[in-house]
Amino acid sequence: MSTPVHIESVSAERRRDTPFVATDRPRLSWIVDSAPSGWKQARAQVRLDGAQVAHLEGDDHVFVTWPFAPLQDDAPHTIELRVVGANDQASDWSAPLVVRLAQVAEWKAPFIGLATPTRPAHPVLLSRTIDVAEGLVSAVMHVSALGIAAVTIDDTSIDDSVLGPGWTSYDSRVLHDTMDVLPLLSPGSHDLRVALTGGWYTEEYGFGPQGTRVYGEQPAVAAELHLRWADGRRQVIGTDASWHATGTWQVVDSGIYAGETVDLRRDPVDHAPAVIIETPLVPIARGFEPVRRIETIAPVSIERTSADTYRLDFGQNLVGNLRLSVNGPEGTEITVRHAEVLENGELATRPLRRASATDRYILDGGGHRVLEPMGTFHGFRFAEISGWPGELDPRAIVAVVIHTDMRRTAWFDSSAPLLNRLHENVVWSMRGNFLSVPSDCPQRDERMGWTGDAQVFAPTAATLFDCDGFLSNWLEDLAFEQSKRDGIVPFVVPDVLRFPVAPTAAWGDAATVIPTVLADRFGDEAVLVRQFDSMRAWVDSILPLLDADGLWANHNQLGDWLDPLAPPDAPSLAQTPGDIVATAYLFRSADLVARTAARVGRPEFIARYAAIAERTRQAFLAAYVTPLGRMTADAPTAYALALVFGISTDPRQRRALGDRLAHVSRRTAFHIATGFVGTPLVLDALVDTGHVETAGRLLLQTGYPSWLYPVTMGATTVWERWDSMLPDGSVNPGEMTSFNHYAFGAVVDWLHRRVAGVTPIERAYRRIRFAPTLVDGLEHAATTIDTPSGRVIGGWERSGKTIALRLTVPVHSTAEVVLPDGTAVEVGHGTHSWTVPAPTGRSELPLPSLESTFREIADDADALATVLATLEEQDPAYAALARRRIDWNVEDPLPAGLYDMPPAAFGALAGALGNLAATRSQDRAGGVTQPRL
Repeated sequence: MSTPVHIESVSAERRRDTPFVATDRPRLSWIVDSAPSGWKQARAQVRLDGAQVAHLEGDDHVFVTWPFAPLQDDAPHTIELRVVGANDQASDWSAPLVVRLAQVAEWKAPFIGLATPTRPAHPVLLSRTIDVAEGLVSAVMHVSALGIAAVTIDDTSIDDSVLGPGWTSYDSRVLHDTMDVLPLLSPGSHDLRVALTGGWYTEEYGFGPQGTRVYGEQPAVAAELHLRWADGRRQVIGTDASWHATGTWQVVDSGIYAGETVDLRRDPVDHAPAVIIETPLVPIARGFEPVRRIETIAPVSIERTSADTYRLDFGQNLVGNLRLSVNGPEGTEITVRHAEVLENGELATRPLRRASATDRYILDGGGHRVLEPMGTFHGFRFAEISGWPGELDPRAIVAVVIHTDMRRTAWFDSSAPLLNRLHENVVWSMRGNFLSVPSDCPQRDERMGWTGDAQVFAPTAATLFDCDGFLSNWLEDLAFEQSKRDGIVPFVVPDVLRFPVAPTAAWGDAATVIPTVLADRFGDEAVLVRQFDSMRAWVDSILPLLDADGLWANHNQLGDWLDPLAPPDAPSLAQTPGDIVATAYLFRSADLVARTAARVGRPEFIARYAAIAERTRQAFLAAYVTPLGRMTADAPTAYALALVFGISTDPRQRRALGDRLAHVSRRTAFHIATGFVGTPLVLDALVDTGHVETAGRLLLQTGYPSWLYPVTMGATTVWERWDSMLPDGSVNPGEMTSFNHYAFGAVVDWLHRRVAGVTPIERAYRRIRFAPTLVDGLEHAATTIDTPSGRVIGGWERSGKTIALRLTVPVHSTAEVVLPDGTAVEVGHGTHSWTVPAPTGRSELPLPSLESTFREIADDADALATVLATLEEQDPAYAALARRRIDWNVEDPLPAGLYDMPPAAFGALAGALGNLAATRSQDRAGGVTQPRL
């Protein structure tokens, strides 16, 4: 029996969690999850409301233009779809998709707030009573806020989101959320309430002991309730001066950084008319998912530290709040403090800087209460609760995980548990920091949308989660902030720092890189169309700064931020000079603009930006690459930039650069030596130039600095610094230390693309390249990715002397397959498998001894581990000194470089290497061999 053609899903625009869409012409996407072998979509039919049918020719299935008249209002419409192949084999009609328009045609309700606030960021409760007549058939609530609003009808929340409507550049844009509230409005009288806190709008931003409110002193809310009856009658109930407002209610104070204070003894009294807040802002509909409560986590341990104080460990560094279930006497004050790690047995709060991250609750004595803040969030693994009445029941407290409710799309598994944990650490860091905006960290007095962090992480983000709508929204704010600065992209978006910055490489390049990633990974070409002028403006802002040779040089740069050799208090002082980073990024962005011009139908700009890119490429090569194929900065990031960005195109030169990159990677005994810029690139650069073994050694390194070092230290998220925690368990003394930063987690995209082997080479995974990288030290690796074209599964496994590979290609896609033996094949949709001989031909490792050279030891993973472990056991201080000064490329025997080692340590080292050599000799006698790395 032939496999039927079946449509798995149909979606409108970027959201799948609501029928409401932010545009009156929502684009349609669909996924066919089964079809006969060789079947390809030739056309599609779309049916509106069971009657009107549109015919769409071709095989496009991602963000297809709306084929009907624009939506007029919030009335529900149904979309059904079927697809037909070239042989006329068709699917059944899909399940109906309900679509409703969220955008209000003409927003009229003003923003309102508290008439007589007594302090900045004064929380306010606004209310009014509404009467609903019989026959109501539609009730849609639109809520916007300069701050954070939570809406209830008769004490029931109208939706499941939190921290809404979220943070945007309030100078230009504010969002509104849209909810169907018909189930809450039976005929009769209803109490409508809005709890309002300042959130990001009234927060004080900046570094140092005192921040600055850059938007406003007081929060405000605007809302419209659109009602429709069966007889056609309509009514809009909006915020206005007739609403009641009180600043005397249970939420006393609330701040993103400070936390929240709640006094349950306070009743909402002293109501007065609300005041209208004048603003030119007109709310626009949200086009991506809101922040929601995603899951709850129980503490893994509770320690009583005093009579009424407990310390809780949740086993996972997370972002959210604590939910307390408590019953205590009136006046009981409970204080909750948060921290990511412990230091000397106490909460490590120094890294929080001026963010007190403290919630307080004063009980009313009225019985059991469930407590959870509404206007703040915290980054923490540990919490200290003081003032708890009586014994603490472990079931009384859970951590509530919150983040923007994106759909997860990728999973990775391998034979290396530490590598798998690293992958999940990156997932957790993305979850915690993709909260309304892509922030740098979720715990200290920052939590800002740093452009450089988002730029380097965007490919990984687009693999792990469906973040198209989230990042597309943020790019709108980026373009606005840029427009105020003659094309210059600020450090953070929204720009609350207001630094007078000049163009900064890698940070400003978020303007060109992120739109390209969204278009490539999600097929969202509209982002490129909308952002094209922003992309051009960024490149144009740099051109006046170039020197006579065409180099972007001699300007302040953040460069390869947090290179592990940079001083703790000067993270921009990297091994790779900022001039190299800047000129490389100018080439990349100019090249992207030229390519985008062709892609979006702007041919008048292709030649101009292609010429800028080529001129920059030639200038870079002339200034920074020697005739022998070495970078003037002999550092990994410099080589990776030239190779991965395609600046070096000559095969001989690329080979020389790759060889030298492998050399400098060995120099540090395969410990990472890159910062924010180089870390996402270095493994690609090595593999692209034939140095798979070196890439594997870097990937699986566990010593400091490395990707896996934090995992060995118990990390459950990605750290800001390679050594945010020092080997002795103390917190890095630097003023800037976070244990939840995703930038160094950008390696995860490489795990999916290169280790498991699934790389998208046409937009939306319409065409895939499957070419796994067989990393020594791994027995298997696999990826599962839910792409816009369907689910892709790929991976490999060693079995004796063979490698088994398996790939599942979705119906909408084709795959270019390159097997480990070099065989190349093309396959269509379906599941495919291959078995090939395992790579052979590597020479055996020599027997290590004190006469081995440093290079020979470095190329022998077991010998290197033996030397480093023995030095550490004998003299930790000397071991640290040796790690800093040894160049593991040196071809002199060990004693030449360890001449000042304590005599006793020489004997221990000789014995340890002798034992390893003896074991290896015995293995060989028994037929066991070790391949040379």
